Amino acid sequence: RTMTGRLPPAPAAAAAALAVLLVALTCLLRPAAAEASGHAADRIVRLPGQPAVDFDMYSGYITVNESAGRSLFYLLQEAPEEAQPAPVVLWLNGGPGCSSVAFGASEELGAFLVKPRGAGLVLNEYRWNKVANVLFLDSPAGVGFSYTNTSSDIYTSGDNRTAHDSYTFLAKWFERFPHYKYLDFYIAGESYAGHYVPELSQLVHRRNKGIENPVINFKGFMVGNGLIDDYHDYLGTFESWWNHGIISDNTYRRLKASCLNDSFIHPSPACDAAVDVATAEQGNIDMYSLYTPVCNSTSWSSSRRRPRGRYVSILDPDSRG
Repeated sequence: RTMTGRLPPAPAAAAAALAVLLVALTCLLRPAAAEASGHAADRIVRLPGQPAVDFDMYSGYITVNESAGRSLFYLLQEAPEEAQPAPVVLWLNGGPGCSSVAFGASEELGAFLVKPRGAGLVLNEYRWNKVANVLFLDSPAGVGFSYTNTSSDIYTSGDNRTAHDSYTFLAKWFERFPHYKYLDFYIAGESYAGHYVPELSQLVHRRNKGIENPVINFKGFMVGNGLIDDYHDYLGTFESWWNHGIISDNTYRRLKASCLNDSFIHPSPACDAAVDVATAEQGNIDMYSLYTPVCNSTSWSSSRRRPRGRYVSILDPDSRG
C-alpha cells in the first residue's frame, strides 16, 4: 500500500488505452464452454502495441460453479525459457473488488506498462515473470472480467466463497496446464488480499494434507501491506508516517490516542481531526516516492485531498476515494 488514500491520476489517454487493451484481450479469449480443449486455445498471440518478447502469455475463463454460472478470468505471463522450470505465483489484488489484470498486471508487477498517451506497451523492468510464471486472477466473480450468471452472487459473496471458488479455479487450472503440476507454487497479493491470500493458503494447505506429492505444490504466501484489521492498519499507517518523518511526534501521539480503537468506516471526530492535522503536516508530497522532488501539478494536489472516513486506506493502492 501507499500512503495517500488515492491513486495519482493517470493521463486520460493512457487510461483509455489500457481499457482498449483489456477489451482487445477479451477478444482473444474463448468461451468458457470450450475450456476442455486445453491450454493451447488460451494462448495470446500478441497484444496491441506489444513489443517482441521471449515468453508466452495465456488468458481465459475457468468455470468454478456450473449451477450458478460463475467463471473466473485469468492471465498467465510465463517466465522465459531460460528461467524454466520456474515457480508458479498466483497474484491477487485486493480492494475488495480490484482487478488483478487491470491493476496488478497492467500497473505493478506485470510484463508491460502503457506508454504515455496510450502509444503502445513497453516492457516493465520490474516484471515478476523474469523469474516466475505469474498467474493473475480476477476474483471473486464480478471483479474485472470474471462473471456470474446469478445476480444474487454479487450481494452474497464473501471471503469464504471467494477462497473456495479460487481453490476450484486452481484445481481446474492445473488440469488445463498439466506441465505446471508439482512445481513450487506461491500465493501473493496486496491490500484486501490480506484476507484473500491467507484464507486461500489455509484451504490449499488443508486440502494437501495426507497427499505425498500434491499437484498444487504449495510452498508459501506473500502479502504486501495487507488489510488485516482496523487496529493494525491504523497502527501501521501512523508508524509509517512517523518513521519517515512526515508527521511530528505530537501528531503521532495524537493519532494513536484518537484513532486506534476506531472503525475506519466511521471514525470519531477526534480521529478525523487528528488525521487532518497529519495531512496538513505532510504537505504536497508524493507518497509513492517520498524522496523525489515535489509535484506541484493541480491534478496531484487534488489527489491528496483525503476522503472523509476512509483514511485507513492511506497505505493501500487498491483503495480509491
